[in-house]
Amino acid sequence: MASMDLTLQFVPYNEIEGMSSMGRIKKLLDLVKEDKIILLEGRLRKEEEVELIKTTMEQIDDDFKGLEIGVFYSDQQYGDLFKWLKGAFVNMLMGDRIGLTVIGPASIIKEIKRDPSKFQLLAHAPHQPKKAHHKKAKAKRRR
Repeated sequence: MASMDLTLQFVPYNEIEGMSSMGRIKKLLDLVKEDKIILLEGRLRKEEEVELIKTTMEQIDDDFKGLEIGVFYSDQQYGDLFKWLKGAFVNMLMGDRIGLTVIGPASIIKEIKRDPSKFQLLAHAPHQPKKAHHKKAKAKRRR
């Protein structure tokens, strides 16, 4: 049985930071179409997420079944004013770099679960293209 590879590709935020929204969406969608699961440092803006989903829906066909997306970041409640100010300051400086976004093909990712302390990605190996079965044509003898 041939091995089936599952590829995780880390995309640092600085790799998409200078791109336009459509440039970011195209880059991420192209990677997903290569059957890669993307680990994006940070997160997309809400309007970019909406556009990514919209663009994906327009491109679904027999070969591309869509994508799954999960965004994970600390949304913990701050207990005191100092912790809240510190969190607000970090968020102001870091902006969209905070957190982790996981994006992958729906044909590979079954489910993304998130709770406050962890996330789970349930996936199965990508389908390998079926090899064409060539039947040997029997040569007919003519007498």
